[in-house]
This record gives sequence, C-alpha cells and structure tokens, in this order.
Amino acid sequence: MEGIKTLGIRKLEADAFAPYGWMLGKPVPAADAGTPVFSNSATDFWQEHVFDTGAGGEPEVLWVNYRNADRAVGNLEVHLLTQQAIVPLTGPVIQVVAASGADGLPDAATLAAFEVPVGQGICMKPGCWHATRIAAPGEVACLMLTRRSTTADLIAHLNGQQAAAESAIVPFEGYTLAPA
Repeated sequence: MEGIKTLGIRKLEADAFAPYGWMLGKPVPAADAGTPVFSNSATDFWQEHVFDTGAGGEPEVLWVNYRNADRAVGNLEVHLLTQQAIVPLTGPVIQVVAASGADGLPDAATLAAFEVPVGQGICMKPGCWHATRIAAPGEVACLMLTRRSTTADLIAHLNGQQAAAESAIVPFEGYTLAPA
C-alpha cells in the first residue's frame, strides 16, 4: 500500500526500551550491585522494578488474553497516571510504543516495536503510547500490573459508558509491522 511505512520489530533490550520504560527479566544482579537480591542453589529473587501507580493509585494485577495478530497499527493507547507492566506467559507479544510529543499525542519519530518473549516483560512509563499484537493467529495470555482506577475507567470507556479520563486512545494509521 502506498504511504504505509513498515515498522521493524526489535529485540527487547534494556537500553533500547529505556525511552518508553523498563525491560523486566534481566539477569540476576551481583550481590554488591546495590539491588536487593538473594541467590542460592534452590532459588534466586531480586528487586526488578519498583512499580509506581501514581498519586493515590492502587496496584492491580490483571490477566489479559491478546488475540490481535493484525500487522497494521490502527490506533495507540496511553495511560496518563500510571506505569503499566506486561509479562507474556504463553507466547511472545509485540509491543508497539511511542513517546508523547509536546502536544501530548504520539510522536511518530519515536515509534518502535519490540518482541517481548516469555520469560521477560516490560513496564511502560505513564504517557507511553502503545498497542499490543501477537505474532501469529491464536491467543497469548499475559500478566499485567496496572492501576485499579485506570482499569475501571478504561472498561467504562470501552463499554461506551463514559469518556476516558485516565487513558486515551487515538487513531494512528500509516504503519504496519514487518513480517515475522
């Protein structure tokens, strides 16, 4: 199609994802790295990220089933008050992201797509525009960490009950994801 730009899908790396948020699932840090960590022959656990729901927000864990394998990017969503984390459980997802421009809308110059494999995840900053896709037809279950009021606000908006206050969804056409 004329005028459609192809968006390459990048490997998830902490530095590459940093403008949009944080990569989750990095290797166990060294004990002297300043991060709370415990490691022995039976288990490892460490502080990966301190999640911020924003002022007065309550964290909420969601179970999300993604089924959209469409390569076209038709719209982007943003959450204004909270970070949002996604951890794929049953297959990889493709996370399309863009920073907010000075006008608060998605900045096309910052548009990127990352494959988020099982065993890793992402946590997006407030104001990170995004869309989630799966690589092939089917369904991918993900764990999501978000703000409870943002979920309620978004559900009411998507059900046509009210305008969204904590999120926004805007048309964003002219891009398609590169073939897998």
